[in-house]
Amino acid sequence: MPMASPAQPEPIWAKGETVYHDKFGVGSVLSVDGARVTVLMKTGETRKFVSHFLSATTEIWTPPTTPAPTHLPIPKPANDNRKVGDPIDGESLLAMEFPPVDWVVPGYITEGLTILAGRPKLGKSWLALGVAIAVATAGNVLGVDVEQGDAIYMALEDNRRRLQDRLNIVAPQRDRPNMSRLTLQTQAPTVDKGLVATLDEWRLRSANPKLVIIDTLAKVRPPKKSNQDSYTADYAAIGPIQEWSLQHRIAVIVVHHVRKMEAEDPLESVSGTNGLTGAADTIMVLDRKTDGPKIYGRGRDIEDFEKALKFKDGIWEVLGDADDVRQSEQRVKIVHALSEATLPLQPAEIAKATGLKVDSVRQLLPKLIKDGRVEKIGYGQYKLADR
Repeated sequence: MPMASPAQPEPIWAKGETVYHDKFGVGSVLSVDGARVTVLMKTGETRKFVSHFLSATTEIWTPPTTPAPTHLPIPKPANDNRKVGDPIDGESLLAMEFPPVDWVVPGYITEGLTILAGRPKLGKSWLALGVAIAVATAGNVLGVDVEQGDAIYMALEDNRRRLQDRLNIVAPQRDRPNMSRLTLQTQAPTVDKGLVATLDEWRLRSANPKLVIIDTLAKVRPPKKSNQDSYTADYAAIGPIQEWSLQHRIAVIVVHHVRKMEAEDPLESVSGTNGLTGAADTIMVLDRKTDGPKIYGRGRDIEDFEKALKFKDGIWEVLGDADDVRQSEQRVKIVHALSEATLPLQPAEIAKATGLKVDSVRQLLPKLIKDGRVEKIGYGQYKLADR
């Protein structure tokens, strides 16, 4: 059953109304606080949702007087890539039904393992903390609303004082949401010493485990064995975490670094061998160049993206698709150059005045003419419109 589109006005739900959620099924509305709806699910669990993630249903369900068990069975992974059981023929596979992939941050992060890589001190940890807070409080991150769930942030290079300082920056006390569903931890065992067991303990004591952040990979990866090559060691570092994330349909973000050597494709700059990137379900790279910070993403269950960002007060804000933002900034430079000129200019003259490449100027001038901001007069001569 389709959910209400976030682009539409928020639906209004009434207490006692039966509603439907794509992942958790049917439930009855307990209370409504603006766009936040508390729902008693048919399973007996109480969950909170942003209202547009719920939809109407013809089924009428009245909550029982005795609550059901608070924990669901382990859900079937939607993107399970592990080898399970015997081979299957194509027709049988086509006849199978799988649940949809669970988005934790729509458009960016799904269930499974995501590597978030970037240069040191660029702001990866701020982004990771922002995602954790948004999930734990049904907030907004990277410009999108997210559903509430339990989150654990393993800040293994920090201490509690520094974490408190960061929380005070990104969530000032005057408008701070309740963060009781965010677990913060500054120590954790390595993968070979019980990390997965630690994650499972957190999962079992959480009402709706949704997000794990490990910051950084270097703090939990086991030492390389003498008989291991680099690829095998890299795969062994995150393979068990990825399997666990898919088994329980939980998103795991592992913060990592990029190589010092530049790569033509930023997503190829993740430090290590293909054993890391091959085991991950999604790769995200935070980068900063002369035209500003950007985030790049590619994965098995997401569409490739390249977004321009702005960082302020500990929060990363998406400005838009990087190409659109870049062209918008370049257009402003061209218009400014023409406004300063006393005579019409040729593309080469505009390029010299703006510092842009001539080819970029030639590509943007027709768009500015179409927008009515620039006029072409004669052969290769341009001026501001209505001037």
